[in-house]
Amino acid sequence: MSNQAHNSIVPALLIAIGVAAAGYFIGQTMYNSKVGINTAEVKGLAERRVEADRAYWLVQYTVSGNDADAIPELYAESESQRQQILELLTESGFDDTELKPGIVDYQRKEFRDENQNLVEERFRLVGTIEVETEQVRLLREARSKLNQLIARGIDIQNNPPAYYFTKLNDIKPDMLKEATTNARTAANEFAQNAGVEVGGIRDARQGGFIIRDAGETYGDTRKIEKDVRVVTTITFYLTK
Repeated sequence: MSNQAHNSIVPALLIAIGVAAAGYFIGQTMYNSKVGINTAEVKGLAERRVEADRAYWLVQYTVSGNDADAIPELYAESESQRQQILELLTESGFDDTELKPGIVDYQRKEFRDENQNLVEERFRLVGTIEVETEQVRLLREARSKLNQLIARGIDIQNNPPAYYFTKLNDIKPDMLKEATTNARTAANEFAQNAGVEVGGIRDARQGGFIIRDAGETYGDTRKIEKDVRVVTTITFYLTK
């Protein structure tokens, strides 16, 4: 073999060895990188049973008649009924700041025969009283007392109250801490089965807080008792 051929083979071998070595180190780097980001994604749940701290209640009362000339008397009767309802609510423990009487709504209906001749007229006065209070339990008691006025012949529409929980910010920190703790517990169980250990947090996503009436899958205003829940999704590093 000539010296010229020998001289060209040696550099080629050196280049091939270098490429192979580089490939090995690159492969090792990629493998180590993959091992280094082994993770476990788990969810942590936290729940609380709470009570509503505010309530809204709309009471409607109605007087009606068939004689247009009697409308002034209807207004007087409506005023009397409004006063009776307010007195009952005040005696129940509500103060003036929690009671908001509304404007009386005047309604007139006509009834006609097949020839469009007026057969009858109906006049209705509908009044409202709004109750907004933090005395949630007291409101429940007051609702039952309205039956006393119904027994007197007052036409009252005792609408269901709406109950609200407005102090979510007060319990958020503890609930998030509990959800995170529960997530780490789940990660530890997974890691133990896999023969590894749980490291630090790589990523965390907080789900929205959900408020529902106790024991219900939807709706959050019908019951005083509420269920609050939050789910966090956390990705932990896993180490050997």
